[in-house]
Amino acid sequence: MKRKIKTVSHISVGEFFKEFGERLEMRLLNSNIGYDRLIQEPSVNRPGLALSGFISSFAYLRVQVLGNSDIQYINTLEPETVKERIRLICQEDVPCFVVSRDAEVRPELIQVCDELKISIFITPLITLRFMNDATFHLENYFAPSTTAHGCMLDFRGIGVLIKGKSGAGKSETAIGLIERGGALVADDHVKIRNVNGTLTTYTEDFSRGFIEMRGIGIINVTNLYGLGSIRPETQLDLIVNLRPYSDLNEVDRLGMTRETEDVLGVEVPFVDIPVAPGRDTARLVAVTALELQLRKLGYDMAEEFNSRLSEKLAGPSGGMTL
Repeated sequence: MKRKIKTVSHISVGEFFKEFGERLEMRLLNSNIGYDRLIQEPSVNRPGLALSGFISSFAYLRVQVLGNSDIQYINTLEPETVKERIRLICQEDVPCFVVSRDAEVRPELIQVCDELKISIFITPLITLRFMNDATFHLENYFAPSTTAHGCMLDFRGIGVLIKGKSGAGKSETAIGLIERGGALVADDHVKIRNVNGTLTTYTEDFSRGFIEMRGIGIINVTNLYGLGSIRPETQLDLIVNLRPYSDLNEVDRLGMTRETEDVLGVEVPFVDIPVAPGRDTARLVAVTALELQLRKLGYDMAEEFNSRLSEKLAGPSGGMTL
């Protein structure tokens, strides 16, 4: 199934500060005149060697983080040397600087950044904490993303996307899974992003916890089933497609054929489940999720049955009983 894929190639310094500044406890030290500069890589860089004058292979497209050792080294330099080294780094068109640990910043650093229209931020976070958190936020922001129509749930650690045509019973199945201990992630509009090969699903904050049930209306799952009935996000492990019971003959009965669906370059297990009045679809989806969980642990029920059958057929009587 083809989906529209959204990709991000950059984020401006201003957008970065607006989006993540509060969570990273950042404060602006100089002017916002550098807000138009672009961060083009989802990571950060320590310019330690560059401060000594060595700029070969310098990662100039990233946020530049000045940690405790960097600031201490800068404090050993003469004022003119500080200016010279910072200009050397900034000639590579760096996006911005962030000083960790609320360290005191040399006025020469601020002066050069003002001249070159580069913003400097400061944070009380220790260097490693800031670098990890900033990288996490940037990787999520830069990650390719898409959307899917269906209900997304976390059922006993397995992320299940329930798809199907309108009226197939997606919402009813989702409620059945929630009553069995599952948690709703998204209804109708599921957002998916690929972060380093891992598919993460989520939804907009305003719609989290709500699900539409045909004939009843909008339901607040949290009010009915408690906080444990929702999740802000979960990994996508399984796609279940609800099909009319008339398609039963087109569905794999033994589970020997493992179908997958390509989602942002990742192959996700895919299962068709026929639905009909009186069938407990939620139970069938639950069993499918648990079967996948067993396979993740190395136990394949269909393969075991096939192995036993092969051994029986290979026996002295060829599997025939007189």
